[in-house]
Amino acid sequence: MISKSPPLCMYPAGWKLLAMLALVLVIMVWYSISREDRYTELFYFPIAEKEEPCLQGEAERKVSKLFGKINPLHVPALLSPLCSYSRDQPIFLQLKDYFWVKAPSAYELPYGTKGSEDLLLRVLAITSYSIPESIQSLKCCRCVVVGNGHRLRNSSLGDVINKYDMVIRLNNAPVAGYEGDVGSKTTMRLFYPESAHFNPKVENNPDTLLVLVAFKAMDFHWIETILSDKKRVRKGFWKQPPLIWDVNPKQIRILNPFFMEIAADKLLSLPMQQPRKMKQKPTTGLVAITLALHLCDVVHIAGFGYPDAHNRKQTIHYYEQITLKSMAGSGHNVSQEALAIKRMLGMGAVRNLTYF
Repeated sequence: MISKSPPLCMYPAGWKLLAMLALVLVIMVWYSISREDRYTELFYFPIAEKEEPCLQGEAERKVSKLFGKINPLHVPALLSPLCSYSRDQPIFLQLKDYFWVKAPSAYELPYGTKGSEDLLLRVLAITSYSIPESIQSLKCCRCVVVGNGHRLRNSSLGDVINKYDMVIRLNNAPVAGYEGDVGSKTTMRLFYPESAHFNPKVENNPDTLLVLVAFKAMDFHWIETILSDKKRVRKGFWKQPPLIWDVNPKQIRILNPFFMEIAADKLLSLPMQQPRKMKQKPTTGLVAITLALHLCDVVHIAGFGYPDAHNRKQTIHYYEQITLKSMAGSGHNVSQEALAIKRMLGMGAVRNLTYF
């Protein structure tokens, strides 16, 4: 006859071991919940340790379903009218496209350059439009758009972000001191005058492209006075932009308003011509995602999303203590943008490193 030993739980030591295991499990569950329930959020796609393959043209194929047909009237006249979303659109504006054209655009800023051509010409004469050869030569380009959201805090995503071919950042979001969560690599930084309160040589790499997203004609005036060291402009801004900005003009690029236009038209269904008191417009973040979908083969995002409207004390940025209240009067509909991003996530046009 074969005798069977009693189960481990029959011994006093066994009970103690099971109790310890249960305690560890409870602590792990509590810790997970305390970190903002990040594993239960929708549209959270953690990237595996092994780098996923880069499929050439993947973003273009998926985004064409999202943007569909584009009204040729919405495309700046200096560009070839197209019937569908296309990568043939230039990323940055360049002098040769404006020098001999008197009426290159059907819309005023931010969706066109109508009425701002003289200012723009002077800016394009002292800036550049090229894309780095290191990016152009890639057979397949993997990009990450790093948002400024609170969700990046304590994310430990820095090393993951640094591995992308292109890292696109927004406005005055700092890198120094936050490298563990947001990385240290910056390929492009989109900004506008009021958001240019950062040290270009501290928060960027030496070869970072600083991409001006122009919302109004005064934005061109400001960048010209900065780069040409002319008398500074102090009026016409909702917040005083920097009066001194130590930057190399050859790092400056002027974003094609086409990307603002399709972000507004195709993602937010905003009219191109609005009453002056209305003036809704996409955020720089949504424009950056639109740009990445045009330029890159694989697009991931991190740090996007705002707190719920009822959560008034939750900070919206990883680097400062401002709340959703600061967005009042900005002309940005963050709820509508959240739906647009969820559509892109749901169809796989972009993937998320954090949660949404």
